[in-house]
Amino acid sequence: MEPSIARPLRVAYLTNVYPKPSHSFIRREILALERQGFEVTRLSVRDGGCALPDPADRSEYDRTHILLNGNYLELVLAFLSRMIAHPIRLARGVATAWRMLSQGMSDPMRVGAYLLEACLLAKYMERAGIRHVHVHFGTNPAAVARLARELSQVTYSVTLHGPDEFDAPRALLLREKVSGAAFVIAISSFCRGQLIRWTRTQDWSKIKVVRCGIEQEQLSYVEQLAGYITGTSDHLVCVARLSAQKGLGLLLEAVAVVAQDHRFQLRIIGDGELRAQLEDQIERLGLHDHVVLLGWCSADRVRQEMLNARALILPSLAEGLPVVLMEAMALGKPVVASCISGIPELVDDACGFLLPAGSAEAIAEGLQTVLETDADILAAMGEVGRQRVRRYHDVDRNTAALAALFRPLV
Repeated sequence: MEPSIARPLRVAYLTNVYPKPSHSFIRREILALERQGFEVTRLSVRDGGCALPDPADRSEYDRTHILLNGNYLELVLAFLSRMIAHPIRLARGVATAWRMLSQGMSDPMRVGAYLLEACLLAKYMERAGIRHVHVHFGTNPAAVARLARELSQVTYSVTLHGPDEFDAPRALLLREKVSGAAFVIAISSFCRGQLIRWTRTQDWSKIKVVRCGIEQEQLSYVEQLAGYITGTSDHLVCVARLSAQKGLGLLLEAVAVVAQDHRFQLRIIGDGELRAQLEDQIERLGLHDHVVLLGWCSADRVRQEMLNARALILPSLAEGLPVVLMEAMALGKPVVASCISGIPELVDDACGFLLPAGSAEAIAEGLQTVLETDADILAAMGEVGRQRVRRYHDVDRNTAALAALFRPLV
């Protein structure tokens, strides 16, 4: 009798754009799943067309299948093949798409595009022999996965982060997406609470908290640096998309106030739609000596900037639970962050400084405090934060909980 051969644990990951500089947490999760024996197929709805300074992201790009690669005939053919091979399932998908319009999605063209993309996703997964797709974010890729479930035997799950899903839960049909999912991941207790707020009671049990994580290599990096001391630099670092959610305009106002009495430099890593506006604000406030916009950087460069900084600051107006806070704390750095969403689940006054959101005056006080705090105190705060991240945000340990949810489905 021949020995039985174990079937591979195969799962697909779908996001709107992957890889992306601000989505390194998805890459970490995928690689952690692969270390636990899964075969993960990377799917992206579209090509982001953005520069990828990190070699790890460039490697992921080469491994990612882009659904919308510019061949729109492929979308039509996927629809027609579904009509011929699975007319009943297609009818079910069309009915679900029609209900989406009556339930809150007001753009028929958009819903029609989702249906075509779902036909393409279902076709790809069937050919690849993959039965389950996991989606990050509850926006359009979750809508595509929900429709693919109607069109085929594919099941889906979704990780929800916020704040976008909670800004428009009815328009995004958040309740319906959660209802159709095999399970739902919330990245924080705050996130789970918001999902409970917007979903049916009978679906609450499928909402699990699995926190984002950091690799063991990063968690132990500081231990390899002999004589490492934090808190002696006059640099502060901010790592964020240059978007309205991050409160960077208020941060620049605060820098202008604190710069009158302190010598320091704020180094901002990231890019986005507000870059020109922030450059104008830097010019208007005369902050060229105090603020540097570095754009997106590689992971090694980000780590070096954090190590060279006195602290990381993130004055967000809306958030999920930023992984950049975990990255800074893993390097023994205290953080200055807004007291919103899931952030207080990670940061308190033992390892950082929490600020009320939306106040340039409060941000200025936070900057001044961290610049004037003794280096030994900052080092002690950094060590508390490092141990906290090690305890709650080890990516392999946290992803094991996610893997346990995948196994019955794949």
